[in-house]
Amino acid sequence: MAIQHHHQVHPGEPRLPAALAVLTAVALYSLLPTRLLIEPRFVVPVLELLLFVPLVAANPRRMTRGNRGLRRLAIALVLLIAASNAVALVLLIRQLVVGHAQEDAPTLLLAAGQVWLTNVLVFALAYWELDRGGPVSRTQVSRPRLPIADFRFPQDEDHDAIYEVAKRSSQKSGWAPGFIDYLYVSVTNSSAFSPTDTMPLSPRAKILMAVESVSALVLSVLVISYGVGQLK
Repeated sequence: MAIQHHHQVHPGEPRLPAALAVLTAVALYSLLPTRLLIEPRFVVPVLELLLFVPLVAANPRRMTRGNRGLRRLAIALVLLIAASNAVALVLLIRQLVVGHAQEDAPTLLLAAGQVWLTNVLVFALAYWELDRGGPVSRTQVSRPRLPIADFRFPQDEDHDAIYEVAKRSSQKSGWAPGFIDYLYVSVTNSSAFSPTDTMPLSPRAKILMAVESVSALVLSVLVISYGVGQLK
């Protein structure tokens, strides 16, 4: 018996969660110590906001409008946030390895938290933008026409579970992953250093998760070592 695919009309994913993530990442970078920044201090944040404003203007409340230009702009924004945070991470590692006076310890440890949190946010944004063609595609394109998935969520295979679980499955409810789902993937990957309930399927998803895990692991080890060193 052939399976029929019915495309349900979706109002579009809410813009707010991803928008708050971008603004939080911009703020966290702006508040880093000067020695961890690409100077002048506000050049990168201003560039990020200049890329962000037209994206919000195109989809202010829900993600329903998409085209190649907007997608390139969104990916450019994610790359800029990722690149600036990568530079901050390298400079922070240098500061932690070289070692400084004890009075710098609180500042460096706080900066490490900022860099770690920004890392979580930027990888969540990257997963959100890439998987199945992006947030607009996931809700506005019928399943047979969706690009190949980069991630496999539990909801993608729960259709044959017990009723109260199967009811939330992709097949029976039309569920599509949203930003919070990708944020959860990023948080667990940065804290457990491996996938938990969501599996990467594509090579690019596996590479991104590997980079996130390694960077989080290196930062965690160095911060713990630095903190222990300050207790001596």
